[in-house]
Amino acid sequence: MPQDTKDNKRELFESERSFKLLVENVADYALYMLDPTGIITSWNVGGRRIKGYTPAEIIGQHFSRFYTDADRATGKPARALAIAREHGRYEEEGLRVRKDGSFFWASVVIDPIYENGILVGYAKITRDITERREAAQKLERIQKQLADAQRLDALGQLTGGVAHDFNNLLMIISGSLIYMRKAAARDEKLARAVKAIETATERGASLTRQLLTFARRQSVNPEVVNLPERLQGIRDILDTASGRRVKLELAIARDIWPVVVDHSELETALVNLVVNARDAMQSGGTIALSGRNEIIDRAEHKGDFVALEITDTGLGIAPDIVDKVFEPFFTTKSVGKGTGLGLSQVHGFVYQAGGFIDLSSELDKGTKVTLYLPRGIERRHGETIEDNSEVIGNGSVLLVEDNPDVATVSAGMLEQLGYTVRHVSSANAALTEIELDGIDVLFSDIVMPGQMDGIALARQARKLNPNLPILLTTGYSGTRQNEFPILRKPYRLEELSQALAALSG
Repeated sequence: MPQDTKDNKRELFESERSFKLLVENVADYALYMLDPTGIITSWNVGGRRIKGYTPAEIIGQHFSRFYTDADRATGKPARALAIAREHGRYEEEGLRVRKDGSFFWASVVIDPIYENGILVGYAKITRDITERREAAQKLERIQKQLADAQRLDALGQLTGGVAHDFNNLLMIISGSLIYMRKAAARDEKLARAVKAIETATERGASLTRQLLTFARRQSVNPEVVNLPERLQGIRDILDTASGRRVKLELAIARDIWPVVVDHSELETALVNLVVNARDAMQSGGTIALSGRNEIIDRAEHKGDFVALEITDTGLGIAPDIVDKVFEPFFTTKSVGKGTGLGLSQVHGFVYQAGGFIDLSSELDKGTKVTLYLPRGIERRHGETIEDNSEVIGNGSVLLVEDNPDVATVSAGMLEQLGYTVRHVSSANAALTEIELDGIDVLFSDIVMPGQMDGIALARQARKLNPNLPILLTTGYSGTRQNEFPILRKPYRLEELSQALAALSG
């Protein structure tokens, strides 16, 4: 045999040997061959590492054993080979099964192998992409959370601004009712009209409170709340809210931790959730309200929380709208049956309290909403604040309000209480009046145009006159502070009276 022929055969042998060693020792990929029917004819180190089989255990077996029972039942392995034959390649990502029965997420490629135009088998490559997929899913969840937070924050700014303007309108309406009541005392028809306006005003104030809670711009008073005591105290309200056709079950762990929340906002949130659950069960059902302690260690949430869980057996929420239910004014109820503010109030309350919400729902099976509230430290009850009745005042009040209609109403209420009123419409003008002296009380709106808002004004006024009593008011406040008392708009005459009296108390 010629030397050149011998050299060529040796080179071919060495090349085939090197290629075989390379394929057999690749650890990151399962590289193996199938015969035309799908029987495994070769196996490498990567196949053993990824799928758990030794060559002796797997060679001669059908490759379909790597598929799930569901995939085998639908004929997926045979379809994969058919697609590879017809199109020259088959690619997919899907679940596969290891020798020990565990699942992993695989990237799969199958190529047909032909010799002289005849199919002799398939080359198959499998890669374990479980970690990559989990990382991608985690990134997708984070991006979705960020997008949701940005959307809700934008909605919060919008709704907060609307609530501020609306509260000023309600302030004008409710304040003007003072004068109408005197005339209504002599006219029964007018008295009914005044009562209807009062009821509508209170309803409007309730709606704006829910808007502000969603926007997290509500002035809240967080305190340590004992949940079993608080829930027992509002059990009758929750029973009424659930209706006659629905059974309400309460199951609160005896050792449940106290929480730090605004108790009135907590009660409103629970009532909103119970009403929503009731409305999802037109033919009756069960609402379960339970509570448990949870220590959470997530990337976005860490610490001690109390999980309040409200579960219903209702219609459930469709997957395409489940992400919208916390948005203000979004409702699936018919016209006149809901405002779309219930769940937005719940969302705002929980996040303003430093907690978070989980919601899961399945059509025709029900919905579960879990409120995670931060743990509080139990402490002994302090002294209660006396509830002052309407007090007639005296002295001079500097009223700082940029809305002229609101200023007219507020000034009228102050005068009715016996105060002399000096009105200015800006913080700078207020400071000038304080420097002139003769002011007994500063009563200022928080939200004002210009560089100085009501809180900055109050701090500057305190520097000019450390003993000056200061009362702030707002229909919208994104600022948390405990330096000065705040009276929430729209306020009634007796509430204004009590707040002013408390300044000297």
